[in-house]
Amino acid sequence: MVTTGKIELHRGLSGVYLDRTESCFIDGAEGKLLYRGYNIHDLAEKSTFEEVMHLLLYKKLPNRKELAAFDAQLKADRAVPAEVLDIVDKVKKAHPMDVLRTAVSALAAFDPETTDNSIEATIRKGLRLTSQAPTIVAAHDRIRKGLKPIPPSRTLNHAGNFLHMLFGRNPTPEEAHIMDVDFILHAEHGANASAFAARVTASTVSDLHSAIVTGIGTLKGPAHGGAAEEVMKMAEEISTPEKAAEWARKRLDGGGRVMGFGHRVYKAEDPRAQHLRDRSKVLGEQKGEPQWFQLLANLQEVMKPYQRRGIFVNVDFYAGSVYYLMGVPEDIFVSIFALGRIPGWTLNVVEQFERNMLIRPLMEYTGPMDVPYVPLAQRP
Repeated sequence: MVTTGKIELHRGLSGVYLDRTESCFIDGAEGKLLYRGYNIHDLAEKSTFEEVMHLLLYKKLPNRKELAAFDAQLKADRAVPAEVLDIVDKVKKAHPMDVLRTAVSALAAFDPETTDNSIEATIRKGLRLTSQAPTIVAAHDRIRKGLKPIPPSRTLNHAGNFLHMLFGRNPTPEEAHIMDVDFILHAEHGANASAFAARVTASTVSDLHSAIVTGIGTLKGPAHGGAAEEVMKMAEEISTPEKAAEWARKRLDGGGRVMGFGHRVYKAEDPRAQHLRDRSKVLGEQKGEPQWFQLLANLQEVMKPYQRRGIFVNVDFYAGSVYYLMGVPEDIFVSIFALGRIPGWTLNVVEQFERNMLIRPLMEYTGPMDVPYVPLAQRP
C-alpha cells in the first residue's frame, strides 16, 4: 500500500475486499482452505470431483440419486461439435492454452443458452464447458501429433475420461484417482487473478463463455498458472537429487527464485500441496522413477529457512512431477489447471450475476496537467 496525499493506493488490489462470498474460505496464515465450509483435506481424501462440482455450484454435497443424475448429465455433455474440432485442427500449432481459449470461444456459437444469463442457465453452461474442455485439450494433443481424437467415454468418470482421451487407453485406477484429486484441489480458490478477471467480464453483463475465455487467458500467464510446468523444467535441469541442494543455493545466491515456493495468500504451507506430495512419492515408486520426488524433497529441505519469511511450498511444486510421471506433455500442465478451475470460474460468475455491479476501480493520475496543444506545423 502506498499513500499519496489523500489517496491510498493498494497496488495489485492487495488487501482489498471486492465482495462477499459463500463459496471459498482461505486462511493464509494458518494454511486453511474450505469449499462451502468443507475442509479441502476431507474433500481431497474422501470425495470426488463430480461431488465437489455439485457442492460448489448447487451449494450441497449430492446424495446418491442426485450424484447419479448429475454424473449422467456430465457424461452426456462431453462431445464437442465437429466444427470446433476443425478449428482446433487449424490452430494446432499454437500453445495448448491458446487452443483451449479459442475453442471455448467457438463453443459459444453452438451452445443453445449462450445469451441466457440466468443463474440456472449459467450453471448449466458451466457444467457443459467443464465436460467439453477435457475433450478439447485431449483432442488437440492428439491432432498435433497426427493422431485421431479419441471419442469421450460414456462410462469413465471425469478424470478417467480425460486420461483415456489423452492417452488412448484406460488409465490405471491410481492414475484416475490422482487426476481426480488434482481437479478437486484446483476447483476453486477465491478471488485469484483468473477468477477476478472472469468476474470483471461478468460485471459487464457479458456471457459465461466470454468470462471463461477471460479466465483462461489470465491463467495462461506464468505468474498465475504456469508454475507447475516451470517446476518440472527446473527439475529436469537439475537432473539428479544429489545436485538439488547446490543448484538451489546457487540460484538463491544469485538472486534467482526456486519455482513452486511462495503464494500471494498463503504464509504457511499451501494445504493443497500435501495431497500431491504424497501422490508424487507413491506414483514415482510405482513408475520406477523415485528420483523426481527425492529431488523435489531435497529442494524443499533447502528452502526451509525461508519459511520464517512466509515462503512455503505451494500446490504447483509437486503437481508437475505428478503430471510428468503419468506421461502428460509439459505444455499442457497449465491446461489441466484450467480443466479443474472451470467450475470455480463459473461459480464466481454466478455470484457476480446474483448481485452485479460493474467492476471499475480508479487509477491515480500522476502525469502532466493542462499541456498546451501545439499544432503539427508548429512542432519542432
